[in-house]
Amino acid sequence: MPVNNENCSGLYLDLMKRCLTNTIYYEHECVSSAPWNIKVKRFFFQRLLAPLLRENNPEIMNRRHQDEDRRVSGKDWPPVAHTMIGLKRLDNIQYCVEQIIKNNVPGDLIETGVWRGGATIFMRAVLKAYAVSDRKVFVADSFAGLPRPDEVRYPQDKGVDLYKYKNLAVSLELVKQNFEKYGLLDEQVCFLKGWFKETLPNAPIEKLAVLRLDGDLYESTMDALKSLYHKLSTGGFLIVDDYGAVESCKAAVNDFRKERSIREEIIPIDWVGVYWQKAR
Repeated sequence: MPVNNENCSGLYLDLMKRCLTNTIYYEHECVSSAPWNIKVKRFFFQRLLAPLLRENNPEIMNRRHQDEDRRVSGKDWPPVAHTMIGLKRLDNIQYCVEQIIKNNVPGDLIETGVWRGGATIFMRAVLKAYAVSDRKVFVADSFAGLPRPDEVRYPQDKGVDLYKYKNLAVSLELVKQNFEKYGLLDEQVCFLKGWFKETLPNAPIEKLAVLRLDGDLYESTMDALKSLYHKLSTGGFLIVDDYGAVESCKAAVNDFRKERSIREEIIPIDWVGVYWQKAR
């Protein structure tokens, strides 16, 4: 019986999305609803206490599958999944990458702001599924969390305190390990470590076909747009992860579009993400 390569690619990418969001093992994630009065290390709790509590005291454990729709729509901060963007935004990445492959749009792929690397891992997976070997995936992040807002130069970021969230700081080493877990850490993956204002202006990128922004702040979003948008090929895609959730990010995108007279329609992906295809 002949192998249907297109069907195999589809099954592989569907499985990748389920694994990256951890919806495939979602029912095994659990959080405590008990009023703990002591700090218990995550490792100790998840590996030792949680299984015992599930078995002997299920009434004090909330099964996370009750909120699985939040995971699918990218509305939670997963404890173990490699991405928090949800299935619709992963579907959008797949669509954009498949379109640039189908239409021979020249350029590489990049995400600016990667957290645990899930979106960029999936970009590499799509290239792998279609045996594309002449495009790179750039993984740009500080790998140390978000910067403290520069409220003098960028008053739009006033009050944005995401720099305080230590769980948003994921090391380069850990992101590389996540790529390795999927067998996707190779010469087509390039890491850009540092603040965007330092790394993106001189990044070794000639052309881009997919530019995905996930920097939250006005400053970070504007840095990425100013450094990279002119490298986006006609027919390529600009994706903004935070447009519907962070006002300062939305303001940066709108200001940049106005400044550059960008008229392409902004298309919603889900409750937060948007994209457009560059027409000129």
